[in-house]
Amino acid sequence: MTSSGKKPTDISRRSLLGTAGAGALLAVSPFSINILRAQEQTIKIGFPVPLTGPYGTEAQDQVRAAEVAIAEFNEAGGLNGRKAELLVRDDKLNPGEAATRALELIEKDKVNFIVGSLSAAVQLAVNNVTKERGVIFNSISQSDAINEIADFSKFTFHEALNPHMTAGAVGRYAFPKFGKKVAFLTADYAYGHEMVRGFREAGKAVGIEELADIRHPIGATDFSTLLPRIQALKPDILCICNFGRDQQIALKQATDFGLKRNIKLITPILLYTGRLAAGAQAFNGVIGGTSYYWGIEDQFASAKAFNDRFRKMHDGKVPSDYGALGYGGVKTLLMAAKEAGSVESEMVIAAMEALKYDYYKGPQYFRKCDHQSVQSVFIIESKTQNQRNEADVFDVVATEQPNEANLRSCESLGHKA
Repeated sequence: MTSSGKKPTDISRRSLLGTAGAGALLAVSPFSINILRAQEQTIKIGFPVPLTGPYGTEAQDQVRAAEVAIAEFNEAGGLNGRKAELLVRDDKLNPGEAATRALELIEKDKVNFIVGSLSAAVQLAVNNVTKERGVIFNSISQSDAINEIADFSKFTFHEALNPHMTAGAVGRYAFPKFGKKVAFLTADYAYGHEMVRGFREAGKAVGIEELADIRHPIGATDFSTLLPRIQALKPDILCICNFGRDQQIALKQATDFGLKRNIKLITPILLYTGRLAAGAQAFNGVIGGTSYYWGIEDQFASAKAFNDRFRKMHDGKVPSDYGALGYGGVKTLLMAAKEAGSVESEMVIAAMEALKYDYYKGPQYFRKCDHQSVQSVFIIESKTQNQRNEADVFDVVATEQPNEANLRSCESLGHKA
């Protein structure tokens, strides 16, 4: 008997197992170890949005909805065991700040993808950074320019509607119904300018008469000098082409000035968050467009599933329109990565281009020439009666179905078809 009291057969067995284990480690090194390490690494998605500033309410809802997409992906097992992580940054609604945050996300945080932005100019700044560094960017803010050849790259995707689609859909609905004499109240930056252009293009088909395009700076709080000028023009329709708090204040003051008595107020985008903040009176009877309204859950199972998960994660609330874009922008990238079996850019790009998806609002797909998401536009009207609950603030009065004919042509954007 040995001094340890163990039998030689025990030692031999242990030695054999140890040797076998060492041999197994040698057999999987170094390539297999690298694979194991890759599986342990999280898939990082940078998410720069304007958490502070006039669009902060919408941006915070984008974050909440993006968290839903992350949770769903992780609970479903991720990408071969790799989980996803959302890295949120405040771009302060400033192109320079956004570019700096995007660069930090890529170089310091080593993100795999970037999703975000809530301004036409800001998303172009982010896109300039990402395309130079070969990182996929899925924009969730409206812009016409991001699809144009001057700003586009193969790394650029656009989950949001663009102004040509949105204003075009609202114009095609409103101009034949409410009259051809049209005035514009326009936020004086890219978003406002592009929305006006979209209305004008839609108006050509019915021969609208443009009376004026009256512009204001972003962040305006007093429209009292502008509204009497508009009232004096006696338009049939006033297109209010602004966003966020600008929209809330403009609609409230237009209501107070009595413009609704003789003028139909329409907006390219009618914001759920704005309607809740400003109240029923300011928004009553206003027509607008949206990429998403929670009430479509009666029509689409995907919307119901998304809404239910959002409610569960966020105290029973429903997602806003721009919030839903945060979900869609993250979800499409994660599903494409899963389909590709990789986070490598070229493979994910190919998978994104092949996606035919219905994640939250009905069928969508990315047009190959410019990576614009082809999707429905919902025409909504604010209501004050027959509300099922406090979130039931809009009626969907029409739906423009996904149709590439409603997009600017690939050739007009500088692409080959």
